[in-house]
Amino acid sequence: MAQINTIDLKFQEIPETIGVYLIRHESGGALVESGPGSSINVLAQALSTYNLAPEDITDVFLTHIHLDHAGSAGWWARKGSRIHVHHVGVPHLVNPDKLLASAGRIYGDQMEPLWGDFLPVPEELINPVHDNDRIQLDGLTLHAMDTPGHANHHMSYLLDGVCFCGDVGGVHIKGVPLIRLPTVPPEFDPVKWRNSIEKFKKEKIDAFAPTHFGIHYDASWHLKTLEEGLNEIEAWMEKVMPQGPTTEELREIYKQWTEKRSVDAGLSESELKRYNLAISTEMSADGIFRYWNKLRNK
Repeated sequence: MAQINTIDLKFQEIPETIGVYLIRHESGGALVESGPGSSINVLAQALSTYNLAPEDITDVFLTHIHLDHAGSAGWWARKGSRIHVHHVGVPHLVNPDKLLASAGRIYGDQMEPLWGDFLPVPEELINPVHDNDRIQLDGLTLHAMDTPGHANHHMSYLLDGVCFCGDVGGVHIKGVPLIRLPTVPPEFDPVKWRNSIEKFKKEKIDAFAPTHFGIHYDASWHLKTLEEGLNEIEAWMEKVMPQGPTTEELREIYKQWTEKRSVDAGLSESELKRYNLAISTEMSADGIFRYWNKLRNK
């Protein structure tokens, strides 16, 4: 049985918003997600509590290449880690200019304080991952599953019954009875997301480990609630989007709907803050807007 530890990056000094998972093995350790460049020092310090240095990390498994998940992958590669990523995401790690330009338009002068440096990854240190790949890690086997819906370049990894589900598993803070789906642009697609949920149902999963945040051993509840959340979003879109809201109008409508769901679930103010930091309602609304107007009706 694999030894898995959750490392809290305390993103923007808020606990339990971005997690990295440490998998111990005989030769050192591996990480699921690298976290953003702005959190490298926090992650390195956390590893020291397990008597590990950055050079002891042999492998980094990325669920996808968004900045909060993969931002420091290039730094870890320079420390000697092999980087595993969906094959579609490989070019963006080798040359992140397009990715960074797109993010820069969203975050502006907040790019550096939020995300830090995103260094290129040497191509020879990348393992392009495909659906159903079995990746050997010093006696452990990770099963890769192509799981789009949040992003087309999204991989989940299954190890000893624990599913590292990135963002397609939703945002689920430990101890909170709410899963929020990050429906961000440019690739939110509920049809693909539903197919990914069906793929999860076919596997023996004892626990889900979303990047936001923690390992949840209520796997049946998590999967059921994830599917219900997708159903609710689709029903909401069918009601709201035919009215033709502008981007700004949709952001406000979606924020109000999301906050009502949060209140109904009994979230405290601090819990709501963590959910909003993990995934902003504005970006989720933008993803819904783009899907409805550019993908759904094409």
